Amino acid sequence: MAGANFSFPVFHSYPPYFTLQPVKETREKQSALWKDLILKYCKQHKIFKLSTDTASELELFHNRGIDRQLSPAALDAFLSELVAQGNAQWLDSGHHQCLILWKRLDEWAAALLEWARSSGMEDSVTTVEELLSGDEVRGTELEGVPRELMQAMLRFLEKQGRARLFKGSTADDEGVKFFL
Repeated sequence: MAGANFSFPVFHSYPPYFTLQPVKETREKQSALWKDLILKYCKQHKIFKLSTDTASELELFHNRGIDRQLSPAALDAFLSELVAQGNAQWLDSGHHQCLILWKRLDEWAAALLEWARSSGMEDSVTTVEELLSGDEVRGTELEGVPRELMQAMLRFLEKQGRARLFKGSTADDEGVKFFL
């Protein structure tokens, strides 16, 4: 993805920031900068999932101008810290796929609930598939949300008593009713 419209911070052109720093204070600063950059970049480019196997292809993690790329250990460390602070979730036990939450899960769930409210979905049933790719979500911030994030939002709302999931015969048949 081209970042022509994305303005990278100065540290992205500083070679040492592409290597995990050994000094605790420097590493904490490095980590904070990277976590902020990952969230901003993913939000602007509407990237919901990162694969650690292919992340080095992104200009986010590979600055060709200085011939540096983030090491796999550094990428894992920064993504794991995002997971710890609630801005990401590992999608597999091997830490190869990461769901990036540039909004925290409760904020995404609130956005879904607001969409349901403004769409007149109170006490109506819709399918999860319609929430993922239906005309109703086109042009909203929910457009393009991956199934994993939608499921997490719905489970969050279900725990709050704001939604109820109904299992169908397949994942595509799964329904949801919102309680606004």
